Amino acid sequence: MKEKKYVLPPPETITISAEAANKLIDSANPAAALLYLYILKNGGTLSSEQAAAELKLGDGIYPAMAELKKLGLIASEPKTITEREDTPPEYTAEDIERSVESGSSFRPLIEELQHMLGKILSGNELKIFYGIYDYLGLPAEVIVLLVNHCIEKQAARYGEGRKPTVRMIEREAYAWARREIFSLEMAEEYLKHLAKISDMTEKVKEVLRIGNRALSPTEEKYIASWLEMGFDADALEIAYDRTVIKTGELTWAYMNSIVKSWNSKGLRTAADILSNDSRTPGQRKKSADRQPDKTELERMKKYLKSLKESN
Repeated sequence: MKEKKYVLPPPETITISAEAANKLIDSANPAAALLYLYILKNGGTLSSEQAAAELKLGDGIYPAMAELKKLGLIASEPKTITEREDTPPEYTAEDIERSVESGSSFRPLIEELQHMLGKILSGNELKIFYGIYDYLGLPAEVIVLLVNHCIEKQAARYGEGRKPTVRMIEREAYAWARREIFSLEMAEEYLKHLAKISDMTEKVKEVLRIGNRALSPTEEKYIASWLEMGFDADALEIAYDRTVIKTGELTWAYMNSIVKSWNSKGLRTAADILSNDSRTPGQRKKSADRQPDKTELERMKKYLKSLKESN
């Protein structure tokens, strides 16, 4: 088939590099490509709500932004979480009403959240959820997974029926936003990761001789940090043993210093620790250099004498 050459309009101020074009083509994501052109047209500035309306993307704008970030075509969201800190705009009832009337997914989201939490949300709670939806940019389906995760976490700690507060959910939402969890796929992947961490945490609790009691927030942070470093239960059992020998009990700060020391040396498995940690050869050397006491000498003499007499 003969190729056709099309006459393009003269270039204006919008340009796109060949590298960016190739990345967008390879991604085969029309929404991401459309959003990238929109950002270029606006000189790099972006109002997610306005862009969603003008491009007719709805909540699909957030996965599109996540795709552009993944491709390395944008450096950050319109405002980074660091810049945002914990100060969303002061939303009014009119702001929320306009969003509902515009046909956004916020109305069905609130209906679902009220069902999940078993209560009618107050005006202040609605504003918090609207901040998660509009300011942080979490899509409705991601917020549903987020809230369900918070409910399950609260039930595991305090028993069925104990629901998380909306402020607790908001803190978790900021944590998800910092991890750039802006799509259903990313949320599901993150929850799988958390489930794996939870299973590993139970194994660590066993080696630390912790019963069925729930971990305190500080204890959870210690264990989570060790698992994130790449340590398994077997390696942490060695750290626990050395901690108890040194301090007489489970001293979290002392055990943490041991684990961090191993991590700095690149020792993360039980085998590596026993083979390469400087304390292990020293312990072996002390054992090898230890002189036998009088009782052992007498026993050895008697044994050698019995051998001679039997011959």
